[in-house]
Amino acid sequence: MTAPGPAGASGIELRHLRAFAAVARHRSFTRAAEELLITQPALSRTVAQLEKALGVRLVDRSSRTVHLTDTGREFLLHAERTLSAFDAAVAAARRESALRLGFSWLLPDPWAQRTIARFERDTGTRVELVRCDDPCAALDRRSIDVALLRGTRPVEPRVRILHLHDETRVAVRARDDLSSGTSASADRLDWRDARDWTLVVNTASGTTGPWSWPHGGGPRQFVETANFDEWLESVAAGRGIGIVPTAAERRIHHPSLRFLPLTGAPPIPVRLAWDPTAGTPSSLIRHFLAAAREAATTCMHTQEA
Repeated sequence: MTAPGPAGASGIELRHLRAFAAVARHRSFTRAAEELLITQPALSRTVAQLEKALGVRLVDRSSRTVHLTDTGREFLLHAERTLSAFDAAVAAARRESALRLGFSWLLPDPWAQRTIARFERDTGTRVELVRCDDPCAALDRRSIDVALLRGTRPVEPRVRILHLHDETRVAVRARDDLSSGTSASADRLDWRDARDWTLVVNTASGTTGPWSWPHGGGPRQFVETANFDEWLESVAAGRGIGIVPTAAERRIHHPSLRFLPLTGAPPIPVRLAWDPTAGTPSSLIRHFLAAAREAATTCMHTQEA
């Protein structure tokens, strides 16, 4: 969309204003580029295009620290008002629209609640939660806009990734487990003893499987399942051990299961994935990622305290 203005400024677009406002807010081209999900050279070109269209210098690049010129400070006030009015108009028009967040099971808490609350407050757009066995496939089908992924499963080259935080692992087994390759009376497990286990694996969206031991040190026996529900009931039936994020211990209440501490296990990355070519408005993605980052940082600080 092209912003109205005199003939000499007719090439100015909203992307130019957003780029300039982000640089002014962060006082850094690097951090502004990260917020806008573009490269730093592309951001520099966009700001330079704005200055050329206006015929003035907005940013002083003479030192390592980014400073606005006097003209830049005055222009920033008008640019922010324009962007605020435009975003408000878009939000009002999208009151009935939704951003679809796909997940396979158990959204992290309280990250999810804080992220959704801030995003909906800031944009007026609601988050639609979509439970799917394979969020990556749902992203490819464009039946969701953003996917929450656990683990290190690779994604398509066009898909962008934001790492949120890491989760620790915990073991889970049937209360009367006699077939998992470990003593039924064990009160904890060690990752280094995995070769003696029978491991139940969720092949669609599981966080632990043969790929978790790249040098062949993993379990010699596996029981494969196709989704979370099959995985849960297979563990409960005593067919093997399950390995899950510690969030599961708080959230899964099954009378036939018990959770055990797991020592020596690597953490599980929690990531957001989105496809910038899918057509979802980039402003919505930006707002959601900003809310997700803030919630992840807040949750991490709370846990450390």
